[in-house]
Amino acid sequence: MRKLISSLAAVTVAASLALTAPAVPAFAAAPTATRSGTGAPGSNAATKTLVLYDNTGPYSWLGEDYGTMATNLVSHFGSWTAHPVGAYKAGEMSAYSAVVYVGSTYDEPLPAAFLDDTLAGTKPVVWMYNNIWQLTARSADFVGRYGYTWKGYDTSPVSRIDYNGTTMTRDVRNAGGIMDYVISDPAKAVPVGTAVRADGTTFPWGIRSGNLTYLGEIPLSYITSSDRYLAFSDLLYSVLAPQTPARHRALVRIEDVGPDADPAELRAVADYLYSKKVPFTVAVYSRYRDPKGVNNNGKAEDYTLRQRPLVVSALKYMQSKGGTLIQHGYTHQLDALNNPYDGVSANDFEFFMAHVDANDAVIYDGPVKNDSALNVTARVTASRTDWLLAGLKQPTIFEFPHYAASALDYKTINTLYGVRYERGLYFPGVLSGGTVDNSTARMVGQFFPYTVRDVYGSTVIPENIGNIEPEPFNQHPAVLPADLIANAKANLAVRDGVASFFYHPYLGTGYLKQTVEGIQALGYTFVSAAAMS
Repeated sequence: MRKLISSLAAVTVAASLALTAPAVPAFAAAPTATRSGTGAPGSNAATKTLVLYDNTGPYSWLGEDYGTMATNLVSHFGSWTAHPVGAYKAGEMSAYSAVVYVGSTYDEPLPAAFLDDTLAGTKPVVWMYNNIWQLTARSADFVGRYGYTWKGYDTSPVSRIDYNGTTMTRDVRNAGGIMDYVISDPAKAVPVGTAVRADGTTFPWGIRSGNLTYLGEIPLSYITSSDRYLAFSDLLYSVLAPQTPARHRALVRIEDVGPDADPAELRAVADYLYSKKVPFTVAVYSRYRDPKGVNNNGKAEDYTLRQRPLVVSALKYMQSKGGTLIQHGYTHQLDALNNPYDGVSANDFEFFMAHVDANDAVIYDGPVKNDSALNVTARVTASRTDWLLAGLKQPTIFEFPHYAASALDYKTINTLYGVRYERGLYFPGVLSGGTVDNSTARMVGQFFPYTVRDVYGSTVIPENIGNIEPEPFNQHPAVLPADLIANAKANLAVRDGVASFFYHPYLGTGYLKQTVEGIQALGYTFVSAAAMS
């Protein structure tokens, strides 16, 4: 059985480090370039969001990471502009539908103009975590106007957030705390979600009052498929698209299909999904490589789709049953390297370096040697040639093997495809316009509960609830249909969100049947990837 990689790099766990210590003035601020972007397909052209983030102190890069993640999410609703909060100009927010501020640095110097414009109350503002005390100090009567005030960070272990009737998880390693409050006027100050301590006691996760929605933490770290990140994703509807009706769609992608696939397994999967009227996607790599003969008694193997006509026939059969083929890299491995396993297609990374450490954990190392647009383009072109020679229509959607690439690779793929179907890695420097930092210590991984147009410019079709793994691996527990169904249930809290998963055909159809029908029972309707892009 193929070894597999976690489908999302862990979101930077250093997040809490930046949240409790004052900024260090000796550190220079990061670049202050203003970036703008268009909304995702189907978004409202009239909706414009201003995203502001912190960029001083030793963790300025983290502020940009959070700004990037917030920007990716708001792109679902419309166009956006993003820059450090310190560059805010008086009256700036008047040109936008709403403002999102991520307060990642304790005592970040906030411009008086930003505080005054927020207090003017003419535009909705979503404020996360730090520096709310600067806003209350700027107001002559914050408590009288908003009906509450901040109390202090509660650092009790909180592993659960209740939001609109849905229970969501929260990683207790997140030790930065959640702001607690004193509510003086419940008619004005309405709780947004409930934080549940280990002893069962509760306090508001956030507060909405007037134009201001304040969240007591930054729900962009330690995220999982059932995390309170979903509450924030839905909250953006309340601010940017409040009239959106509830709609719950689902997607399934058949993963890691190459020239070595079993045609019978592919046909069986297609037959089942067709019988349930479920459109699906098939992620295809066009060239199989086993340079060390790991699976062939020490004899190297290397062949393409054209050399496996029965596989090509099965792929065409899948298309006839509602399947859409997308490009999943070229070889889904890199040269003859152990990256991180054995150099065999579908086991290893192709556009990023990784290794397995002494604790059996997959560690991301960074971009491949000689990473370049030329290298990416050459691999894509070679794969497209394989598709052509096999008699398959050229794909229009791309998925990076194991969801990993450098910022340069993502930007290059955007010029070649413009649409990806995956989760992504994001790096400081992309949003701010500075030098891109591809270090794995400062990158973040992000999934989406709806379609976005990310900071690389690509439309990203979401995959957000994971995949079936019957056996534990690399310190990851086994994942069964019940787990994916539970993730889908949590995602119901996102009013127009999706439950999107991927599945390996060598697992047969039993797990697939349980997962598909369990998700349908929750009220989801399966749609094609094209419906999301």
